[in-house]
Amino acid sequence: MPMLAGLIFATEDAEGRAGTLAATLPFGGMTLIEYQARLLAAAGVGQMVVAVGRVTPALLGAVSRIAKREVTVDIVRSAEEASAKIHPLATVVVIADGLVTTDTMLHAMAGEAPDAILVTPEAEASGAVERLDRGQCWAGVATLSAQRLAEVAALPREYDFQSTVLRIAVEAGARHVALPASARRSGHGVERDAQVLAGRSNDVLGALANQRTGWADRWFFTPITRFLLPQLVRREVPAWATAVAGGGAGLLALLTLGLGHPAPGMLLALLSVILLSAGSLLSWLRGDNVRASQQEQGILLLAVLSALLLGIIASLAAGHATPFVLALWGVASNTVADRVPVRPRPWYASAASQVLLLTPFALLGLATLGLALATLHAVVSLAAAVEASRHKA
Repeated sequence: MPMLAGLIFATEDAEGRAGTLAATLPFGGMTLIEYQARLLAAAGVGQMVVAVGRVTPALLGAVSRIAKREVTVDIVRSAEEASAKIHPLATVVVIADGLVTTDTMLHAMAGEAPDAILVTPEAEASGAVERLDRGQCWAGVATLSAQRLAEVAALPREYDFQSTVLRIAVEAGARHVALPASARRSGHGVERDAQVLAGRSNDVLGALANQRTGWADRWFFTPITRFLLPQLVRREVPAWATAVAGGGAGLLALLTLGLGHPAPGMLLALLSVILLSAGSLLSWLRGDNVRASQQEQGILLLAVLSALLLGIIASLAAGHATPFVLALWGVASNTVADRVPVRPRPWYASAASQVLLLTPFALLGLATLGLALATLHAVVSLAAAVEASRHKA
């Protein structure tokens, strides 16, 4: 895997806010530059340089917070300084000043061999950076060799750093990578207006929620998360608060099920999954990968324990062990299927789908039937995953 470095430009003022850099405008519960750095880190970038014209207290604060995420960050004022900081064999992922994009788009560009430039047709370039030729504009991301920075460093400092990097890459014959239509729909573009940026933030948050493609997520959890995330971000709700609320609802759900109340217990379990699911994305967005992972693991644990407790309740009510055996089979099948090294299909069973499937049957007093259907779903998913892994091998 190539050594990856990041170059973020933060030189332009925000529109209508004198003295405020566009890079320090609020975005997704943080500043825009922190969000950009978050995407770079998720794409595997271990070193970043921030190119500035001047340093503001807000920028210093943002860079300080980025550095706390175990990423090396340096502020530079010229191509010469940037070239000196970045390893000469590194592949540099360049992000334009004021760019809003998604982790999917940045992952794709980080995987491109240098030199590559993300482009968009001029007719669709409302959010682009600058024109490359008669028909194409730069869409704000490029993957370049460190040599390009050295070439810019050899030029007079009077040249605009960002524009010159782009021109040097074009002259070197950099490949053009077309901006996908899906990226535009997800809010990709350059923006320096605070109000418009807030709208783009909602688009990106929605795209983040849409990355979960399982049937339960697509038809139930994602619509709820798409509504919740912007509300949580707008109200500046800390990531830990959502985690605590989800964890508390989960514990209350298990206690309620343990006391023999399946309907309210499963409703609370479903509420817990909703909160933990939204909280996981919120934690990831704010760079807290550990808490995001903990909440995902919490969903798995809750699904296992709630299914087993529901099986015990149903077995006690029926006077035989069939419901509990069904719960055991379902949990075991889901657990094994998660470890099969294949890409899950949208219809596959998951921890979230198990809780969603069991809840209505618990409300109707048909827990055994719900366990039977959930187990059948898990077993069929496991069989399909194993078969897919055989073909893959």
